[in-house]
Amino acid sequence: MANDQLQVLNALDVAKTQWYHFTAIVIAGMGFFTDAYDLFCISMVTKLLGRIYYHNVGDPKPGSLPPNIAAAVNGVAFCGTLAGQLFFGWLGDKMGRKRVYGMTLMLMVVASIASGLSFGKSANGVMATLCFFRFWLGFGIGGDYPLSATIMSEYANKKTRGAFIAAVFAMQGFGILTGGVVAIIISASFNSRFPAPVYGTNGENAIASTPPEADYVWRIILMFGAIPAAMTYYWRMKMPETARYTALVAKNAKQAAADMSKVLQVDIEAEQEKVEDQGNSFGLFSKQFLHRHGLHLLGTTTTWFLLDIAFYSQNLFQKDIFTAIGWIPSANKMNAIDEVFRIARAQTLIALCSTVPGYWFTVAFIDRIGRFAIQLMGFFFMTVFMFALAIPYNHWTHPDNRIGFVIMYSLTFFFANFGPNATTFVVPAEIFPARLRSTCHGISAASGKAGAIVGAFGFLYMSQNKDPTKTDKGYPPGIGVKNALLILGGVNFLGILFTFLVPEPNGKSLEEMSQENEEEDDVPAPSRESRTVPV
Repeated sequence: MANDQLQVLNALDVAKTQWYHFTAIVIAGMGFFTDAYDLFCISMVTKLLGRIYYHNVGDPKPGSLPPNIAAAVNGVAFCGTLAGQLFFGWLGDKMGRKRVYGMTLMLMVVASIASGLSFGKSANGVMATLCFFRFWLGFGIGGDYPLSATIMSEYANKKTRGAFIAAVFAMQGFGILTGGVVAIIISASFNSRFPAPVYGTNGENAIASTPPEADYVWRIILMFGAIPAAMTYYWRMKMPETARYTALVAKNAKQAAADMSKVLQVDIEAEQEKVEDQGNSFGLFSKQFLHRHGLHLLGTTTTWFLLDIAFYSQNLFQKDIFTAIGWIPSANKMNAIDEVFRIARAQTLIALCSTVPGYWFTVAFIDRIGRFAIQLMGFFFMTVFMFALAIPYNHWTHPDNRIGFVIMYSLTFFFANFGPNATTFVVPAEIFPARLRSTCHGISAASGKAGAIVGAFGFLYMSQNKDPTKTDKGYPPGIGVKNALLILGGVNFLGILFTFLVPEPNGKSLEEMSQENEEEDDVPAPSRESRTVPV
């Protein structure tokens, strides 16, 4: 028989939206604001790093990061993020959400500052220290994924839980937007104060086009990420542990009732005997977990993996795509700081017009039409628009059609965020048992970052021109942007198929969804209703 729902958990499920909900969204969301800023700001300064540290005298093209260095600079933070998601996800279930929450934030603050202070006399020395600190930055960011999602899901009521978790994740959009705005302000200020000529067709202004002060530009942009993280630390430490962890994992119903009585401002009975009677304790690698949640975990990991291949390929290398279609001038027609400004301006426009609105459309509709419908719709339209860009790619490269390309490209971002980029974050925080919730979310998120690594390293090489004379400096010929976009379209289509493994948690309590209070003998074999869309 199913045990009765604890009063403290029922009180959370039916609680009206209150001030503490919004406080929790801001406190958790500022971590994601910082995450997105730190992960994506690097894409705006990689061209500058190449000009500063890898310029060859007499070269007709500006310096650029060698392929292995570029891949490391772009992808090392994702490697750290993957490791952090697994480690802190596990630790959040072992030590509690709150105790681990502050660790990740302080690591992000220290690593952000250290990334901008990367030292070394040689170019490789600077890049090595930059990569070292960005790995640890990613490690801290990784911990924020399972902890923020789990904390918000366990604080929220069941009626608006999806919107609250999605709102935390939506702060990523503001982080990406802020990264572009900060880069615009800093590059415009330096370009005004230290004007420099364009590189020149034959490199006639090669040295002068990269003023010494340009070295401060990328450092300031990277270090700015420490500010929002540091501002949030105090408030994270003030948050009480979630009642679901305290009651269901730590087995302390008295403390859970006391914490939530203060938060909800109501009297809640402790019901310690109910907590002690719950004997459901199967582990992650047990047959019971495989029986109940094996397909669910397969669904959340595969869809997040496929989504991040496409999403991070687009985000990190949109500057290369914009250059390929002629929206950003070729490098020798700009000076070093102006190039940062133009890249940041293009990425900010995309974020403002499609990325940010997409996130908040999800917030508005996720509890109305459900996670499954949004994810399926998002993958579908990402597939459609990616193929619409790729198949007639030569058409989009003509000057008269570039605006159309940018609009279509923006729509893929819109439906990524009003789609699987948000739902893959939300669902793993809702469908697994409390004692495994952070761990399973961390595994799902780490699968996503594995996809991001594939995107960051793979797309960099794939998108190179087939003609060896037209590739970026130091790169072997690739398959071209057109074929790379076709592959990403195929990846999105696979996302549609694997979405059918993901359950629909809309309107259900966390305990109902995870079968937290059910004994093993009471649980039927997984059915279509428990795996995919509700009947």
